[in-house]
Amino acid sequence: MHIEPALSTEAPAVAAVLTEAAQWLAEGGRPLWSAADTGLERIQRDTDAGRYVVAKENGDWAGVMRLDLEDPSFWPEIAPGSALFVHKLAVRRAWAGRGVSRALLGHARDHARALGRPWLRLDCVADRTALRTLYEGFGFALHSCIDLRGGTFARYELRVNG
Repeated sequence: MHIEPALSTEAPAVAAVLTEAAQWLAEGGRPLWSAADTGLERIQRDTDAGRYVVAKENGDWAGVMRLDLEDPSFWPEIAPGSALFVHKLAVRRAWAGRGVSRALLGHARDHARALGRPWLRLDCVADRTALRTLYEGFGFALHSCIDLRGGTFARYELRVNG
C-alpha cells in the first residue's frame, strides 16, 4: 500500500471516496458526514492546503484521511504543537477489511513522529463500537468522552514519541 499526499488535482477523487463512505454509513442507519463535509469546495480547500493523504494500491484508490496540526473544536485544551490529529478517515467499500485503515493510521503515527509531535489524536462518535475497536486495536487509548454539537464523542490518543 502506497500512502502519499493528495494532489490539488485529486480533490474530486478524495471527495468521491468520502462521499462513498458517507453514503454507506447513512444506508446502514449510521449517518456521519453531511454533504457539506464531503463537498468538493471544502475538500478542495483542504487538499490545496496539503491536509489529505491517499492510500493507493497499483493506482487504485483504497482510502483517504485528513491530517490536521490543530483541532480546537474537539481538543481545545491541547497545547499547540503537541499532537497531530486524524480526521475523515475513509476506506472505499471495495477495500474494506484489507488493512487500509491500519495502513493510514500507521502513516499518521509516523508523520506525527517525523513532525516531532508526541501524540496522535482522533475522535469518533462515541457509539461507533466497531470504529472504537479498530482504534483501540491499533494502540489508541481512550482519553475522554465529550458532549459537543449535540452528540457524544470519544477522544483517543496514541503516544508516538517517548
